[in-house]
Amino acid sequence: EMESKVSEGGLNVTLTIRLLMHGKVRGSHSGGKGETVKKMREESGARINISEGNCPERIVTITGPTDAIFKAFAMIAYKFEEDITNSMSNSTATSKPPVTLRLVVPASQCGSLIGKGGSKIKEIRESTGAQVQVAGDMLPNSTERAVTISGTPDAIIQCVKQICVVMLESPPKGATIPYRPKPASTPVIFAGGQAYTIQGQYAIPHPDQLTKLHQLAMQQTPFTPLGQTTPAFPGTLGSVAGKQRSFIALPLPPLTMFPCICPGLDASPPASTHELTIPNDLIGCIIGRQGTKINEIRQMSGAQIKIANATEGSSERQITITGTPANISLAQYLINAR
Repeated sequence: EMESKVSEGGLNVTLTIRLLMHGKVRGSHSGGKGETVKKMREESGARINISEGNCPERIVTITGPTDAIFKAFAMIAYKFEEDITNSMSNSTATSKPPVTLRLVVPASQCGSLIGKGGSKIKEIRESTGAQVQVAGDMLPNSTERAVTISGTPDAIIQCVKQICVVMLESPPKGATIPYRPKPASTPVIFAGGQAYTIQGQYAIPHPDQLTKLHQLAMQQTPFTPLGQTTPAFPGTLGSVAGKQRSFIALPLPPLTMFPCICPGLDASPPASTHELTIPNDLIGCIIGRQGTKINEIRQMSGAQIKIANATEGSSERQITITGTPANISLAQYLINAR
């Protein structure tokens, strides 16, 4: 009964489906200033949100009654097909690749989607003509799995309908840790109290947040400022006019001048280890919810950071930081700033 109601698009429950896309695809998908997404929201009646951030992957969250979700998916599938057709007109390929979408589904619902001995997923493949694959492993730092669907737009729409039925019949069990794509990691250099990221052959001033964090850490910690281990850039990298700051991107000197950000080069200092002790009551703010903060510190500093388990009777925890002296120094700044 539920299946017939859902396939007619008439089940008035609010459902959320999460879709994983690559930033590049999303670029073509958004159209000018997000016009495509705006049009999809208006025409489908579904709420469509795209995760922000400097990530190669984006999460697209589609929420609404089932019929609104199907309309949104239909528009996405046809838009993807249009993109494939357009890209084929410029290439020599003769066979048209299928439209492929990746859903992100709580792992606790994947068993119902696969069915006993794979019966459910086989039934979905046969009745819709779409290819459906459920990833064996969970996505990093989450309890969700990727479900890849490929086929013609019509096959994909039918497939999403059947997946919605399964998700409504078998709600997730326990808490779900949602998958959050990791930012594209770019090296960060500090010089003259300002943070810079490397883009190609240029040093681009990094968003203020990191600079402020660095300045805060400089005031709070007794370590050698990183700016002193990093040659300052020639010329002026920034000028302040009132509150507006305009920046000039300068070509970088050879990267060997920055041993702290080139672990692959011979010029880089050897890895070493540094230990810190942190009071137990402060460890939570360093680890962050589900490890988000410590992972950020690992990513920003490029250092390996291990936190020892709590020992009975001790009011402190040991943190071991491994990396180049610059990696360690930055990790210490970030830990102290937390």
